[in-house]
Amino acid sequence: MTVSVGIDKIGFYTPDLYLDMAELATVRGEDPNKYLIGIGQSKQAVIPPTQDIVTMAANAASQILTSNLKAEVAMVLFGTESGIDNSKASAVYLAHLLGLSPQTRAIELKQACYGATAGLQLAADYVRVHPQAKVLVIGADVARYGLRTAGEVTQGGGAVAMLVTANPQILALDGVSSYHTEDVMDFWRPTYRTEALVDGKYSTNVYLDFFKTVWADYQQQTDRTIADFNAFVFHLPFTKMGRKGLRQILPEAQPDQQESLKAAFEASQEDNRNVGNLYTGSLYLSLLSLLRHGQLASGARLGFFSYGSGAEGEFFSGILQPNYQQGFDDVALTTLLAQRKRVSVAEYEDIYHAQLSNDSRDVQLPVGEETAQYYLAGRQNQQRQYREQ
Repeated sequence: MTVSVGIDKIGFYTPDLYLDMAELATVRGEDPNKYLIGIGQSKQAVIPPTQDIVTMAANAASQILTSNLKAEVAMVLFGTESGIDNSKASAVYLAHLLGLSPQTRAIELKQACYGATAGLQLAADYVRVHPQAKVLVIGADVARYGLRTAGEVTQGGGAVAMLVTANPQILALDGVSSYHTEDVMDFWRPTYRTEALVDGKYSTNVYLDFFKTVWADYQQQTDRTIADFNAFVFHLPFTKMGRKGLRQILPEAQPDQQESLKAAFEASQEDNRNVGNLYTGSLYLSLLSLLRHGQLASGARLGFFSYGSGAEGEFFSGILQPNYQQGFDDVALTTLLAQRKRVSVAEYEDIYHAQLSNDSRDVQLPVGEETAQYYLAGRQNQQRQYREQ
């Protein structure tokens, strides 16, 4: 008997600060509609120096891991392109911070925004062979392009945590996927830089070309058509990009289905529009947004397009499970986003410059206003100091 494997639980965390995109546009001398409509972003998460990928991942994972589940996690797969160490995996720091068993594999994965999907697929393959195992998959990043740059409007940050198990509550993966890799210089970040380098228009074109390629290959592999899908979930560095992807395939659908697919996309982009770019976590925040704001019934087939610049793309699908709403805390997520504090552009710029420096100095960060359970207190003896409250 084939074991059903997929996403059992999803948690999400982003810090309690945000920047209004209309205000940013005004201060930068741009028409607000360029950001609100042309890019499709309304708010952007602002990451204080007391949060990094490890603490954000811990804050997301703590939402889905009970004490009993922590003891059952066999592996942590941490997708990120915002690594804090060139040798030691962020997953090792995270496993310690969460109090996971020492009998746990802990690995960091990197391929731009594709890292969490690599983790999901590796986790699913592992659980198919070891159906009693549970794997924690993380997508956590801080998206930085620099102040007053073209990419500034597509910054953001946060973390998504997923528990991959047999007989999952949320989504059963169908085990078939199509992937495509090319050496493309659309986006990269050399080790000597804290901000990424990107050719935005070129990257958008590569994203759309890769989607067409993997969608066509997936159809050939499975004999499925667009009529077999109830929704498509896209990697959303900004929401307009996913909208462009969906428009490429809508003509394949009948008019009634076109409308339902467009409605599902609107639901899937709602939270991303108000958080910004999560890099590795963006696709899975889009999934969570669809589950929270959409009107899908159990048994619905969802198609996923994952993209990581440089470049790798993958299309795969899964089936929503009965009572999938029990796999995430909708009330807590609504509260998390609603209780954030708006910062001015001047405050955002100060926070941007206040990030932990890339040197060996001891630093004690101001943690008095930190509200998260896990936070970064500073650096001592060239080691980051993580705390729980």
